Amino acid sequence: QLQAFGGGLVQAGGSLRLSCAASGRTFGNYAMGWFRQAPGREREFVSAITRSGIMTYYADSVKGRFTISRDNAKNTVYLQMNSLKFEDTAVYYCAAKPGVASKVLDDFGSWGQGTLVTVSS
Repeated sequence: QLQAFGGGLVQAGGSLRLSCAASGRTFGNYAMGWFRQAPGREREFVSAITRSGIMTYYADSVKGRFTISRDNAKNTVYLQMNSLKFEDTAVYYCAAKPGVASKVLDDFGSWGQGTLVTVSS
């Protein structure tokens, strides 16, 4: 089970940190990802991190502004979002998959409930 939180309303240029807590599994065996879905648009990849946390991956639209990290001792993955833009407004979902990391939505079998990020321009 995954639970994402930390969303909210922020002005453009501001920052937010999302967290996703996992329970009922061996967290370290799962690659983690963040996806987002804006109104009227399909869910899209944002970032992913390997099981160890050594490797990270980003969508071009967030590269240099967002940072994904994880704390396997706390069963939590984070998404630090800086320099937020209006177009970052979306519901953000965390997801888990066993094995190697992926950028492909359909590779992830476990999903959190989503947390809304609203960036005002």
